[in-house]
Amino acid sequence: MKNVYTFFILVILGSSFLSSCHKKKDTTAKITIRNVANEIIVGASVRVYSVSTTTPTKASTVDETKLTDLDGVVTFNYNDIYQSGQAGVAVLNIDANYTRTTPTLTIISGSGVIKIEAEKENTATLILN
Repeated sequence: MKNVYTFFILVILGSSFLSSCHKKKDTTAKITIRNVANEIIVGASVRVYSVSTTTPTKASTVDETKLTDLDGVVTFNYNDIYQSGQAGVAVLNIDANYTRTTPTLTIISGSGVIKIEAEKENTATLILN
């Protein structure tokens, strides 16, 4: 009987040790910005933000703005708000705009949403018009 208890204790300790070795993968949002002709837009301003339905906390408030790179892509990292074991991360609003000054001043914009799932590269494409 003593051996059975020892075996179960070792199994419990071993399983808790193995589960603590899980390396958390990145939780990111990768957003591609294009125009109505399906061309990438370099240098578009992309704002990703949350709208809280309760009193905002640091973990639930997201509001970041970045410019798209040469591929028309902007990437946001949400490792700091995702906690292991959490069921979901967030649904975020996206606002993007681009101002072209040649030959005339032209401003194009668009908006959308992106669902952020844990430990994944979450992607969205936004068309500006």
